[in-house]
Amino acid sequence: MRVLPCADLGLLVELDDLDAVRALHAALAANLPPGVTDLVPAARTLLLRLDPRTANPSEIEQFVRATRPVAVGEQNSELVRIPVVYDGEDLDDVAKLTGLTRQEVIIEHTETEWRVAFGGFAPGFGYLTGDSAKLEVPRRKESRTKVPVGAVALAGAFTGVYPRESPGGWQLIGRTDLLMWQVDRDPPALLRPGVRVRFEEVR
Repeated sequence: MRVLPCADLGLLVELDDLDAVRALHAALAANLPPGVTDLVPAARTLLLRLDPRTANPSEIEQFVRATRPVAVGEQNSELVRIPVVYDGEDLDDVAKLTGLTRQEVIIEHTETEWRVAFGGFAPGFGYLTGDSAKLEVPRRKESRTKVPVGAVALAGAFTGVYPRESPGGWQLIGRTDLLMWQVDRDPPALLRPGVRVRFEEVR
């Protein structure tokens, strides 16, 4: 673990891997250090945003170093169910890449409990990880210039849902009408770090 100052209002904690980030994020989210206003996980870092009026960075660093990470799976966090029509343009390619049939890809995707590891790329986009390695596939060789809102996709060890129309290079396997980002919702993002996700097939 390495803790670095981040401008005047943050501490950046560098960790070994995503599992370590998720475990520390879960522990700190359950017991937020005094003076910390927000936690922002990423693939190998955890950013702590501080309240400049009350935060003592040295004390917060000691708090973080003394915190026992929480193993993923110990948390009973919010569960979001996402209905999906599995008709993505890359579903056949994903089947070939994984050695599964189309239906086996769907079964693996729906039977896996996913968890939001971190957000990024666009407001409302969550990077979801699960315990199964069967669906790990590379990004497309060429990105699309336009991926529709609600597209459900895979890339590397992650699955995700495009919150708005945008360019993208993930493998598209389906679509959902559920909105990932609404500015008039509190909170606006449906998929936030720590949230558990189940995809459900609809026809």
